[in-house]
Amino acid sequence: MPPVHSLAAILVAIIWGLSFVVIKLGVGAMPPLLLCALRFFFAAVPAVFFVPRPKASPWNVVAYGFFLGIAQFGLLFAAIAFGMPASLASLVMQAQVFFTILFAALVMNERPGLHQIAGGLMGFCGLIVIAMPRLSGSGAGPFLMTVTAAAAWGVANIVSKRAGRVDMLGYIVWASLVAPLPLLGLSLLLDGPAQVASALTAMSLGTWGAVAYLAYPTTVFAFGVWAYLLSRHPAATVTPFALLVPVAGILGSALVLGEAMQPVEAVGGAVILAGLALNVFGGRMLARPKAL
Repeated sequence: MPPVHSLAAILVAIIWGLSFVVIKLGVGAMPPLLLCALRFFFAAVPAVFFVPRPKASPWNVVAYGFFLGIAQFGLLFAAIAFGMPASLASLVMQAQVFFTILFAALVMNERPGLHQIAGGLMGFCGLIVIAMPRLSGSGAGPFLMTVTAAAAWGVANIVSKRAGRVDMLGYIVWASLVAPLPLLGLSLLLDGPAQVASALTAMSLGTWGAVAYLAYPTTVFAFGVWAYLLSRHPAATVTPFALLVPVAGILGSALVLGEAMQPVEAVGGAVILAGLALNVFGGRMLARPKAL
């Protein structure tokens, strides 16, 4: 991958890592699905009136909007609102790397290397370490929701990859149009019209700032760049850059939210990061003896 593409992937990872802190602050001020609906509404409007519709199948655009906006972020926002720490969520969501590589192998015949398989198994073991103490308590629901959100992200990655080389800004903007109404409907159903109306009329400057950060740098810019990279490089090359997302998420959560990871979470997180690192560097290490 060219250096400029690598730098772009690193910037995206940092933006996404800090977005977990913003989500945590945002869901403290309004219902999670309403916040998510506003995120994608402003990612789509007014840009959708000026950005041409992408030259991709309408069903592909709708599928991407569903898996990204409703399945991935609807579940993630709700999980964080229900108690999933932002730092831990930023880490567990990186299971999307392993889901993406798995789905790419099943759907697009992108065969993973031995180091990618080993990295995936290592990451799965890390998730089990984190899950064990949570599955017996109140943290089970948020944890499982976060893992499911990571799987939805993996599906969204494959959907965008199947769209091919299209205008990614238009692709993200028009796909964002899919999510707001279903998310608003779910929020009205689960939270009630009175709570939704109260949250909308009482939005502070900080909440508007959270919506703006989640809509523009996090969604329009970062996912546009990510989808662009996936359309031009193998999924196994692009997705491991998400290794930096939990680094930014954990540091941001510690500095802004004062979150600290429990020892078992730190151990599980280290195993996941080791699996991600194996995906990034394992191929080069195996190729080096052949070059000799």
